[in-house]
Amino acid sequence: MKSDLAIFTGNAHPQLARDICHHLDVPLGAALVSMFSNENIFVKINENVRGKDVFVVQPFTTPVNTSIMELLIMIDALKRASAKRVTAVVPFYAYGRTDKKDQPRVPITARLIADCLTAAGASRVLTMDLHAGQIQGFFNIPVDELTAANILVHHVRAQHLGDVTVVATDTGFAKKARNFAEKLNAPLAIVEKRRLGNDGRTESLGLIGDVAGRHALIVDDEVDTAGSLLQAARVVKENGAHDVYACAVHGVLSGPAIERLRASNIRELILSNTIPLPPEKRLPIITQLSVAELFAGAIERIHESRSVAELF
Repeated sequence: MKSDLAIFTGNAHPQLARDICHHLDVPLGAALVSMFSNENIFVKINENVRGKDVFVVQPFTTPVNTSIMELLIMIDALKRASAKRVTAVVPFYAYGRTDKKDQPRVPITARLIADCLTAAGASRVLTMDLHAGQIQGFFNIPVDELTAANILVHHVRAQHLGDVTVVATDTGFAKKARNFAEKLNAPLAIVEKRRLGNDGRTESLGLIGDVAGRHALIVDDEVDTAGSLLQAARVVKENGAHDVYACAVHGVLSGPAIERLRASNIRELILSNTIPLPPEKRLPIITQLSVAELFAGAIERIHESRSVAELF
């Protein structure tokens, strides 16, 4: 029964929430989520949620910390309004890169955010393509992790690119890139990369694999400043690749990313819509694919206590 299903959203990505509701044929829940002049966030749930199974759609997008606080406060408001269960639907989980202590005296922020969601009252989390799979283990509540890989692969297949090599932007993403390559029945290459400091700068050192005379499809979980992506694009071109394509699940596109992409040799950048793409970031080379139907299917299965794995 969908009569006891309710979907709400904050201000991070209301269009994705509306698209999910469209696929489920349920209305978007009425809520006021605003900010006072002193930057305190105010939430009021404007409909009865007593005894309902509630899902709150809120990716951690810019401004990231505001998006996180909105979600935490909404969960608290819903629990205090006697919702039966609240599921945090987080299509993009920011702070995912801070998943371990790789330097002295640094936090594990991905774990901290998990603790905050649990403390706020979330009963479970539904997310997509975490930066590191072990983040699921940071939660003491159930976590369902979806993947947009099949959606991206389907689009790439439809392009009929011919001879293509899948390229991982670094060794850390090699396993997921290999799975992507297997779906396309394509060979794999890996860009060697090292990170310089804490400001997001990287240095590409070389290429493992062969792209000469082939199209290169660079894959990653997210595109942030596009530095790693463009270095990988340069490396594959230097190694004889024809056209360069790229795809990633999460299009953060922060800082200089848009200017870098505008001046790049990438023919097409394929992203999902886990993160909204404002008009000023909609370059002709960017294709954005919807994950709304996939999330709708997962929400329906969770609500009906069915297996989410059925989707795959």
